[in-house]
Amino acid sequence: MIELTTGEVADLLSEPTAGASPESGSSLSGTVDRARVITDLTVDSRTVKPGSLFVALPGERVDGHDFVATAWAAGAALALVEHPVDGDGPQLVVPAPLLALGRITRHLVDKSRADGLRVVAITGSQGKTSCKDLVAQLLEPTAPTIAPLGNLNTEIGVPLTVARVEPQTRFLVAEHGARGVGHIAYLCELTPPDVSVVLNVGSAHVGEFGSVEAIAQTKGELVEALTEDGTAVLTADDPLVWAMRDRTKGRVIAAGVGHDPGTDRAVWATRLSGDRAGHYGFTLHARLPETEGDGQVRLRMIGRHQVGNAVSAAAAALAVGVPFPDVVERLSAAEPRSRFRMELSERSDGVLVLNDAYNANPESMRAAIDALTELAAGRAQQWPDARVWAVLGDMLELGEVADSEHRAIGRYAAQRGVQRLIGVGEYGPVYVGAARKAGLAEATAATDADEAVQLVEAEPGDTVLVKASRGLALDVVADAILTAEERP
Repeated sequence: MIELTTGEVADLLSEPTAGASPESGSSLSGTVDRARVITDLTVDSRTVKPGSLFVALPGERVDGHDFVATAWAAGAALALVEHPVDGDGPQLVVPAPLLALGRITRHLVDKSRADGLRVVAITGSQGKTSCKDLVAQLLEPTAPTIAPLGNLNTEIGVPLTVARVEPQTRFLVAEHGARGVGHIAYLCELTPPDVSVVLNVGSAHVGEFGSVEAIAQTKGELVEALTEDGTAVLTADDPLVWAMRDRTKGRVIAAGVGHDPGTDRAVWATRLSGDRAGHYGFTLHARLPETEGDGQVRLRMIGRHQVGNAVSAAAAALAVGVPFPDVVERLSAAEPRSRFRMELSERSDGVLVLNDAYNANPESMRAAIDALTELAAGRAQQWPDARVWAVLGDMLELGEVADSEHRAIGRYAAQRGVQRLIGVGEYGPVYVGAARKAGLAEATAATDADEAVQLVEAEPGDTVLVKASRGLALDVVADAILTAEERP
């Protein structure tokens, strides 16, 4: 962590802010050593270590103020609280701990930028985490790089990532999520981007945003935050993303799949080909004032949709100066890093499980089903009698279009060659009904993950996709299939 003292935090949060000042009126109390160095930042008392700054956030289920004493006992250097807490431990009272956390985050970023830190920020309706993992692996051999663990992409997660930045860190990869207009703009205030990557605009969270257009408006906040020295990497194949080029002061790089985007600054992929394991190879092209080149890439991630993520990651790396030959070499060496995202495992009897249970929306559902059927087709010669299973749970936060989107995915699964469908959750019967109407006879609904486990009877050579929004926790289904007693 960048060096920060308790006194520095207290002084920072006592300074007036522009406009409304939620941090004004802060007060330091308890036994405080103003010179004590803060070693890390956390919102979870279970992770407090000697020297931690513990931010007590009030929540719907758990109030962090109830655990301040625990944090002190573990050696917290300071607790950031909304109201005084009994005890003589060091505490700083502020009207809004979450906003104060954001102000500390920006302070850390500003100190790091003075030493040469550059920020690559990524957003999109799907693929953010996979792209983030790729960008990190493209940058790490060049200079010390910090990227989120998992998908820490909120007003809490971004500060936790920034807290891991060290004095020698030169690249910060930030993943920006949103559930409403203005959310990404706020995250950009915390981590002003040098490179902004927008992957796509889909229907994820449309129930909260109200429309796809509102989603596009919010995603575009990432490129609006750029200065004239910044770079926007925009997917030229997505009209809603490509339209964002008019909303930025920065340079624009077009990212495309399958064809030359036809702009002066472009990175794109052609000659896509998948192997039996679901890995895609392609020719990567770059046409930029700083560099031009063509190179062969073979991804280790599963699915055709990862090609778009790889192209955008390549463009971001080129934008911060990574040489083109290094980008090509590192893309081919990059490994999947985040769990439950197209995670492929094989049982000793040949049952193949594709665990993509971290999240789901209509676009990512189709991409996962495509990857499933391609994997199964590649195994058909070895396992001619094997079946193709899809265990699909609810896609949450779709609002008024939830019913129609679940029906569409049920039909799509049947049309793409899924032979056994288990629909899990509230919309399980919707998946099943649509699949049966499309000609898939072997379709069954399950109320929850436990029932789904009982319904999957995978036999040697079968290929199984498990996918749903995180709230359904269907990763337990994938684990159960992999640990089930093998069938003769």
